[in-house]
Amino acid sequence: MSDNIQKDRQVILCDMCTEEDRKLAHKTCMKCEISMCVQHLHAHLTTPVLLQTHPLTEPMALDGTTKCPQHGKLLEYYCLDDMTCVCVSCAIEDQHRLHNMKTFSTAHKELMEKLDAEQKALLVKTDDGNVSLEKWEKSEREKLARSSVRLIDAVTKLRDIALTSVQSSVAARMVSIKTSKSSLQAAQSEKDTFRFLQMYSQVHQDVEKAKTVDLRKGLEPGSDRDKLVQEIRQNGEKMMKQADHLWGSLLTLVDPENHQELTTTSSDLIFDPLALSPAMSLSEDKRKVFYNSWLGQCSATLLIRSTQSDFNLQRWAVGLPKDSEWTIGLCDRQSAKNLKDGHVYALSSNGKQLSCLTTEYDDSPDASVNPQDFWQQQTDTTKTGKQRRVSSSLIGCQDVDGGEATPLPETVEVFWNLAASSLTFFNRIGQHQREEIIPIKIKMSLDSWDLKPFVQLGKRDGKNMTPRNCPCGKVYNKTINGYSLGRSHYSCHAPCSCGALIGVCITEMVCELH
Repeated sequence: MSDNIQKDRQVILCDMCTEEDRKLAHKTCMKCEISMCVQHLHAHLTTPVLLQTHPLTEPMALDGTTKCPQHGKLLEYYCLDDMTCVCVSCAIEDQHRLHNMKTFSTAHKELMEKLDAEQKALLVKTDDGNVSLEKWEKSEREKLARSSVRLIDAVTKLRDIALTSVQSSVAARMVSIKTSKSSLQAAQSEKDTFRFLQMYSQVHQDVEKAKTVDLRKGLEPGSDRDKLVQEIRQNGEKMMKQADHLWGSLLTLVDPENHQELTTTSSDLIFDPLALSPAMSLSEDKRKVFYNSWLGQCSATLLIRSTQSDFNLQRWAVGLPKDSEWTIGLCDRQSAKNLKDGHVYALSSNGKQLSCLTTEYDDSPDASVNPQDFWQQQTDTTKTGKQRRVSSSLIGCQDVDGGEATPLPETVEVFWNLAASSLTFFNRIGQHQREEIIPIKIKMSLDSWDLKPFVQLGKRDGKNMTPRNCPCGKVYNKTINGYSLGRSHYSCHAPCSCGALIGVCITEMVCELH
């Protein structure tokens, strides 16, 4: 093994030794472009000028790679931005002059420290480095096996219930067929004419009865069949849930980015209203937002907060109205009521198009800002001294010319990765399927730590809502025989003059924490 390594390794000899007695090189001077043994290296190690200005490396063959191909000078520095070796002209005068430059020894030290840190991170991420295909496969097989076993059990139970229950009924019908066969055989074997004619009437009845038997039919009508049908429905629903779970698990395994099971948002998350129009109200658990069109426009600003003391939210899903304006994302509490002037990262819809809102920082105010792209510049309250502005970028729209429309999300799932300073929005299509809408990189500043999840709703005018009509033809607006309409959160009824009870509450749920 060692012999093979020695053969593969290039032998570098001292360039200063005589040809008859050349020793193995101990170091190579990149500036002198010579390799030296221990004896001839002494001057480089003891002379201060040589020690400071002549970089030494492990013995290497000098093939022109130690000089800059552009300037022909010695490569003495390392550009951390471009991850390449450069000469002094590159570092001072050329394209690398504004980059992060290090000497070889400093760069080597810093990059080694970076690799050590990344190695530790990988060890933590991969369970102390003990990662293997067998371990991964075992884990995934166990998860899928649990779903498969539950599905097989549900299917087997459903099959056995149906077969066992129908079995006795089918067995009774088969008796008629067997009886008719016996009667036929007895009549066909009877040679005496008189006895044959005497028994023919019974044989005919048995055959006619057997002809009416249908083995493909289930149970006979009655309470037993009704009870069995109900039981099969209930077990069938369980089976479908198990099948859906297995199907979703397979999709998640193959395509986890676009297929993740929609889990319920943490129950300790609630809406914290900052502003509600008179037409808006919250449910008792503060997870649903209601709107009554008789009382004005749909307009609300709500933070999403946790009832627990430690709020470290990373995921939430919100059901949003189809035909209203809404904005969902992160902002600081001070900016929640006026997103144009705040610290904002969000997804916004005006009912026909989607936009991405992000906070940008400039070294100085820009007088040429396009008002269609940027709302307003404002001095940042942080210590950066930079100007801050909210940028709005169009990312999707509906075809207003009658063509095919781009579907807008009805349920938006948000992932907030605090460590990576990123915010990602998904459109939930079903229980297991989602589509990424857009990822947003959060520009870190001192007030970034004050960001909180929020939802803003508005504006939908209720004046054009169709009033409630009674079956008798009468149309009611805000009252029915003294009953006031519009302030209840739930369904209610009131009597029309004709005596009919009609629904008077037109309150609808427009937003919900899923």
